[in-house]
Amino acid sequence: MLATALSTLIVLILLSLPVAAVMGVLGLVLAELFSPMPLVRTLGDIAWSTSTNNLLVAIPMFVLLGEILLRTGVSARMYMALSHWLGWLPGGLMHSNIGTSALFAATSGSSVATAATVGTVALPEVPVHGYNERLFLGTLAAGGTLGILIPPSINMIIYAVMTNTSLPSLYLAGILPGLLLAGLFMALIAAACLINPRWGGRRIETSWRARLSSIPHLMPPAAIFAVVVGSIYAGFATPTEAAALGVIAALILAAMFRALSLRVLLTAFEGTMRTTAMIILIIIAAYFLNLVFAAIGIADAMEHFVTTLGLGPYQTILVIAAFYILLGCFMETLSMMIATVPIVTPIVVSLGFDPVWFGIVLMLLLETALVTPPIGLNLFVVQSIRPARGSMNDVMVGAIPFVGMLLVMIGLVIAVPDIALWLPGLLR
Repeated sequence: MLATALSTLIVLILLSLPVAAVMGVLGLVLAELFSPMPLVRTLGDIAWSTSTNNLLVAIPMFVLLGEILLRTGVSARMYMALSHWLGWLPGGLMHSNIGTSALFAATSGSSVATAATVGTVALPEVPVHGYNERLFLGTLAAGGTLGILIPPSINMIIYAVMTNTSLPSLYLAGILPGLLLAGLFMALIAAACLINPRWGGRRIETSWRARLSSIPHLMPPAAIFAVVVGSIYAGFATPTEAAALGVIAALILAAMFRALSLRVLLTAFEGTMRTTAMIILIIIAAYFLNLVFAAIGIADAMEHFVTTLGLGPYQTILVIAAFYILLGCFMETLSMMIATVPIVTPIVVSLGFDPVWFGIVLMLLLETALVTPPIGLNLFVVQSIRPARGSMNDVMVGAIPFVGMLLVMIGLVIAVPDIALWLPGLLR
């Protein structure tokens, strides 16, 4: 049964089918071969219950929020403002790549959107300042991963729905690891450019007057973050209502910058519809696949296999982490999370671990999958927006050092759980 599932999955991936189609077809094949019940009849109920979940309504809201900021040029102004504050560090604008990614992550909730937005603004600066292109590309791919760790995060919403975990606690738990990871990325850039100064390009000249005048352009993401996250913890709004408030705040800010128009809104709506439809279709297919796994006994078989290995709790966590890192080389992160969380999370919780803590570990593992070849999604995003197309190897090589930093961060959160649990503990 496991051999059939794995071989079918490999064939479907090699056929280059869309992710939702892969999971849906795999579920149909396994149900037909191994289930005594007509599981296909549950598809309508799964599609309806999934699509009408109140918390999932936050997904199109956050996607629209990121689209508005992208289409109205707020992100470009944010990037140039941060260049005045971080450009003096060894590595220059590469630090702005990480800083802008962290700020944009605090509004968009999507790693792909973060990488694409910051990359579009930053890549034209490579020849102007003479940066090492591979390292510069690596900072964009790695910085984009912060989109699913720093709240608000679309992946955290889905994890909360699937595991009945508190979303506000997950959001709080992601703040400190997200900031520490951004710091690790910037430390790596500074160290690399101190060892080989040519990689850091020409020094950026600025002044305190320019820095102070750029502050207004840093306020929009801070204001939106305060509206979204602040309204949740103040008890003023649910996560879904907070996402809607974030969209309203983004519209007001866009109007203040005189960048709001009917054309911008239509483009943002279209982008939101495309992205949301893709995400919801993947969720529906994954829920059906999980139902099939449970019905034919694959989920129980995998749980029994892990529990009979005789490993201790932390050894089991390391095995699970290795499994995700390996799986992330060959599978898209959202579908990987939806397909595995219902199986893996009960095992982790039965070992005595906090589901909020595991949610953050999982986000870090998904971030690693975003920049590990050959299927690292952020690698393809950065490659697709390069002005002068070079080899895909450039992006992969540039991202490798940042994969190392991600592994360090995963190790830190596993060894010191309070990195993730300290802020939620303060709230309680």
